[in-house]
Amino acid sequence: MPYDAFDEGISLGGIRTKNEIRTLICYMFTTVNKPMSKEIVVNALLKKGLTNYFEASSCFDDLINNGNLVLSDNSDKLYITTANGRVISEQLEDTLPLTAKERAIECALLLLEKERIERENKVTTEKADNGYYVNCEISGGDMDLMQLKMYMPDSNQARAVKKNFYKNPQLIYEVLVATVTRNKELIRQALKDLDNMA
Repeated sequence: MPYDAFDEGISLGGIRTKNEIRTLICYMFTTVNKPMSKEIVVNALLKKGLTNYFEASSCFDDLINNGNLVLSDNSDKLYITTANGRVISEQLEDTLPLTAKERAIECALLLLEKERIERENKVTTEKADNGYYVNCEISGGDMDLMQLKMYMPDSNQARAVKKNFYKNPQLIYEVLVATVTRNKELIRQALKDLDNMA
């Protein structure tokens, strides 16, 4: 099959035809089976070096224009696959390399989880006289579990707090609860979980 996609930035095992890229996008939607934004899909393909931004974005738009992807109910940025998109996925998924499919799905699921965490848990920073305040809010889904305000002396530390908070807000909550309740077993488990974090 002749390559017809611009292949700058594509890693070994990447996708080099527009049809394969469109098929992979449909496959991602059918397998993940959740509404996804264009940003999530394109970033998943880029993160794993499966294609480049221009081709991923262009092929995503092709699928919308051809009626294979449509906006999900009550959303202006989340898409779902149509019956036609599912047919493309089912009929052509065997033409895609297994490693490309696995890499795309793994990354899409990780990015969806990251998006969920950032949607349900908030971090904001505000300038203070001699540094920054970092405000962290942890949600239990339908209720607020914790609000924490911390002072950081500079913007680098404030950014580090924000980044690390989003890695595992639930673990931060568990560590704080274990500490203030002096629950030694919970503290040990929380520290073990913290040690296992990448």
